[in-house]
Amino acid sequence: MKKKFKLTDLDCANCAAKMEDAIKKIDGVADANVSFMTQKMTIEADDARFDEIMKEVVAVCKKVEPDCIINM
Repeated sequence: MKKKFKLTDLDCANCAAKMEDAIKKIDGVADANVSFMTQKMTIEADDARFDEIMKEVVAVCKKVEPDCIINM
């Protein structure tokens, strides 16, 4: 399953790159893209575990950029 999410308060391109790298390391994630310019994130992950994976994605993003909100 591939889904796009709008991000709020992503402050820098470096943070976006760190978030993208961390998300790609999560088990079940096939691909991820975090764009600072468009404030969007695309996640391609296992359908059966998508909600569980998204909880991990939110936790990882909070570590990198505490102010960033993933609008689901």
